[in-house]
Amino acid sequence: MKQQSPARKGLTRRQALALLGALGVARDALSQDAPAAAPRSFRVVLDNDRVRVLEYRSRPGFGVCGEGMHSHPDHVTVSLTGAKLKIKATDGSAVFRDIPPGTVFYAPAETHSAEVIGGLGTRSYIIELKGKDWKPSTG
Repeated sequence: MKQQSPARKGLTRRQALALLGALGVARDALSQDAPAAAPRSFRVVLDNDRVRVLEYRSRPGFGVCGEGMHSHPDHVTVSLTGAKLKIKATDGSAVFRDIPPGTVFYAPAETHSAEVIGGLGTRSYIIELKGKDWKPSTG
């Protein structure tokens, strides 16, 4: 008789964060700087007292600027590749966007999830604008 492998025990990071959030634990208490949380996806390209530039690489089914619900300070994004995205706000509402290569946009500080739902691997630059209340993007 073939022996079955034991079931995986424990929660995924995403499940743990969702559970802790449901219990009222502040997201800021759990968040990590994006390059520390996901070093295979994020690379710091430039960091000074005015801006921090992150290069982000992903693939379909994963985030386009971080995994799961995550936060950004005021930022400019430069999409080097095109992608079809599903963007979900903290209130659960979702929008779908088709981002052509070369798209550049500004966004104020925000918390969201953004999943690649079409296209090939994605690559973008996230330019964090450092103001007096700056906090780095979370992974």
